[in-house]
Amino acid sequence: MAVLIGSSSTGKTRACWEAVQPLAALGWRLWHPFDPTRADAALADLHRVEQRTVVWLNDAQQYLGGESGEQIAAAIHRLLTDVSRSPVLVLGTLWPEYQNDYMALPHPGSPDPHPQARALLAGRLITLPDRFDHIALNKARVLAVAGDRQLAYALQHTDSGRLTQFLAGAPELLRRYETADPPVRALLEVAMDARRLGAGLHLPVSFLEQAVDDYLSDDEYDDLADNWLDQAFADVTSPVHGRLAPLRRVRPRPARKSSAMEAAPSHSYRLADYLEQHGRRNRARLCPPESFWQAAHNHLAPDSLINLADAARIRHRFHWAERLAQQAADSGNADAIAQLAEIRRANGAWQEADQLLQQAADAGSTIALIRLVRIRQKAGLSEEAEVLAQRAADAGDTRGLGQLVEIHEVYGNRKKAEELATRSAAAGDTGPLVRLAEMRELAGATHGAERLGQLAANAGDTTALVRLATIRETGGPTARNEAQRLYQRAGRVGNASALARLAAEREASGRREEAEQLARRAAHAGQSFALVRLAEMREVAGAHEEAEKLAQQAIEAGHRFALIRIAAIRETAGDPQGAERLYQQAAASGNPTAVARLAEMKVAAGEPEEAEHLARKAAEAGNPSAAARLADLREAAGDQEGAEELARLAADAGDSSAFTRIAEMRELTGNPAGAVLLARQAAQRGNATALVRMADMREAAGDPEGAEGLARLAADTGDTHAMARVAIMREMAGDRRQADQLARIAADAGNPSALARLAELRKGLTAD
Repeated sequence: MAVLIGSSSTGKTRACWEAVQPLAALGWRLWHPFDPTRADAALADLHRVEQRTVVWLNDAQQYLGGESGEQIAAAIHRLLTDVSRSPVLVLGTLWPEYQNDYMALPHPGSPDPHPQARALLAGRLITLPDRFDHIALNKARVLAVAGDRQLAYALQHTDSGRLTQFLAGAPELLRRYETADPPVRALLEVAMDARRLGAGLHLPVSFLEQAVDDYLSDDEYDDLADNWLDQAFADVTSPVHGRLAPLRRVRPRPARKSSAMEAAPSHSYRLADYLEQHGRRNRARLCPPESFWQAAHNHLAPDSLINLADAARIRHRFHWAERLAQQAADSGNADAIAQLAEIRRANGAWQEADQLLQQAADAGSTIALIRLVRIRQKAGLSEEAEVLAQRAADAGDTRGLGQLVEIHEVYGNRKKAEELATRSAAAGDTGPLVRLAEMRELAGATHGAERLGQLAANAGDTTALVRLATIRETGGPTARNEAQRLYQRAGRVGNASALARLAAEREASGRREEAEQLARRAAHAGQSFALVRLAEMREVAGAHEEAEKLAQQAIEAGHRFALIRIAAIRETAGDPQGAERLYQQAAASGNPTAVARLAEMKVAAGEPEEAEHLARKAAEAGNPSAAARLADLREAAGDQEGAEELARLAADAGDSSAFTRIAEMRELTGNPAGAVLLARQAAQRGNATALVRMADMREAAGDPEGAEGLARLAADTGDTHAMARVAIMREMAGDRRQADQLARIAADAGNPSALARLAELRKGLTAD
């Protein structure tokens, strides 16, 4: 098995395709699990894979993510270890952010969402750099001179080394988006927001048409032609180089529909991968407007609604979180009913939440069963919790077995806990074994913990050994020696975290050659931070050239911030010239964080014009921190117009906090009208913090009407906390009528916390 890690358009899929071509002549077959969904196809048919088969898992997050991810990872592991079916080859591709999610170790005592995926991927990751190094570029130049006109054109038009992205049309996609007319740009931003918040790949045209309204300003909307929407769709679906289109129309295949799956929208679109990635990075802090949520409610499928309901809740759009979850639940989706129950519970309606969880569990939601297990266990109802956990396990959700393991361990039935954990591992989920080993370690049963950790390692998951070692490191010298022994055991079978720890230990003890070898092994196994840590240690020790060389190796292994970390150490040590050189080197490779740091250095050096130039450049590349800081400085210096311009630049790049800080500064310096104007601009970008805090300030200053007005403005943007807080202030001041009125307004908007708090304050004092 091999999984290629790289950003969009770096050549992952093409590399895999070229690699398997010779196998065709040897009688091998290729299987791409796809229909009715990729995850469903993999779960249904992985057990049928025969010898000499290439299992093609392009965009492997669609297999390893979601509710079925751990089951699929376990099934792939069984395939790879079943000698009766060998030889087989499993090829996959992943974006770096998904790799980071799957490979991250949880904190001791925390749930582990991806133990099977992490065990499966360990030692099987190959990182593709996002640009050609000088050796590859020289080879490309030789081919260009020999007559390869595509390479010649790419080399002529890009000096960043990102040839595959250029050839794939990514820069043209980005240019089309950045220079698009308002309707086209609005359609793309709707699609970007939908994908980054969890909507499905295929977006119905009805959703796009309704959602786009609030993405256009009043002036832009007034200027639209009568057939503007048709023109916008025609423009946005026109392809660029490589037949890539910003939005591509998707036609469902009627022959692939079945009664068991939801019918695909008859007319839908898919956003280009490169633009999806750009949207995730550059619109991460923006909250969609009202038309987006309404369109999602009206037109998206239940699976998308579940994810968007969670996104709305995180962004304090509680009213929409409940409406979206209710819409999905009304369709009969059991997991949506479970999510609606959690929203009800957060609002204080515990009895209704419990009823909904029971309804979802009866409808087949193992998510609901697991949540009920936790609720019953917390309430001390261990027998009922065990029955529910067994139901989940019987339904094929190994998390049920995990809950049973913890129940039996807590109540002293250790033999039963081990038996269930072993059953879970045999079913493909080693997580309960890992957690059980950790529980024994924390309870002081070190020998039992190590035995369980070894069982997990034998099943392909070395996480337990690393977590046991991490706990032992906090003990005395003897325990620390035992920790090193456990790291060595995990490192011998390729655990990246263990290799990284061992590399740091060898470096600290002066064994540099061993340290580098271990760090490289860790990087090859997906832990590029090992090289970064080694570089940092060399930098602190004064070995600057070696530190830079290791940082470059870390960058090639996928850690793009390696040089920046070394530069920061050098800057702290009093070498600004050396730090600036490294920041410039990182900036030249397109890292916006380095550009932002250079801007801050120019501020400190008293070069405001150069600082602003760099801050703008960083913001345009996706890092708004320097522009936000410059906005603060401009406001403090009295340049309000310049401050607003920079704050707007930072907000457009995803950071509206500068608006919030400047608004507070204006409120404190006696410019309330200007403060409200800026606070509203921040709220329109999804950040109502300034309105909330200003409402508090005005209420405390004895201006109840002003506080209420600001709270209402915040509530209009979906943030009802301001209204709830003002209601509590009114209650504390003795104005019960107004407190009741405001609390009810907040509750109607989806936030009943003020009513609950008022009830607590009045309990035992009056008959209210």
